[in-house]
Amino acid sequence: MRRVALTGGIATGKSYVRAEFERLGVPTIDSDLLARAAVAPGTPGLSLVVERFGATVIDPDGALNRKKLASIVFSDSLARRDLEAIVHPHVRVATDRWFASLHSSSHAFAIADIPLLYEVGLEKHFDAVMVAACDDDTQLRRVVERDGVSDAEARLRIGAQLPIEEKVRRADYVIRTDASLADTKRQVQEVYRRLGGG
Repeated sequence: MRRVALTGGIATGKSYVRAEFERLGVPTIDSDLLARAAVAPGTPGLSLVVERFGATVIDPDGALNRKKLASIVFSDSLARRDLEAIVHPHVRVATDRWFASLHSSSHAFAIADIPLLYEVGLEKHFDAVMVAACDDDTQLRRVVERDGVSDAEARLRIGAQLPIEEKVRRADYVIRTDASLADTKRQVQEVYRRLGGG
């Protein structure tokens, strides 16, 4: 079974693409959920976050205040790297464990959705990489609408990741998400066939 990574930029359509592969029966895992688990209340990861960023990033109920933390890490590259150093080892171990659990399955491939794949150098651990991509204006609009932030804040978040053009250049497969949903579905089905899914 081939290990396939799905990546892209913030709000470039990764979740939709992953959901379409799931609909086709492909096993997938979302590293954002694994990252949340790494810093859930009571975890060593959350303790390390508090140690590095202070108690102000914790809500009264003991959970991580993601909005406060985002305002710190998206404007400070060192803070962002420190957070990644806390979260990513957990995500990588959990992802490897998940792929191992599928080893005896009959699937031709499985997909791990990893937004920062290239930024943290994980691409070498996969047999193929696909990138969900859209044009800059579409991405900016989606971040503003989805996250409820200003254009300036959205640009900071987009700028914290490798440019989407660079990810596209390095990918084995590219799925464009700036046209219709039907067009995106068509591309997913084509990549599914090319990866041996049917």
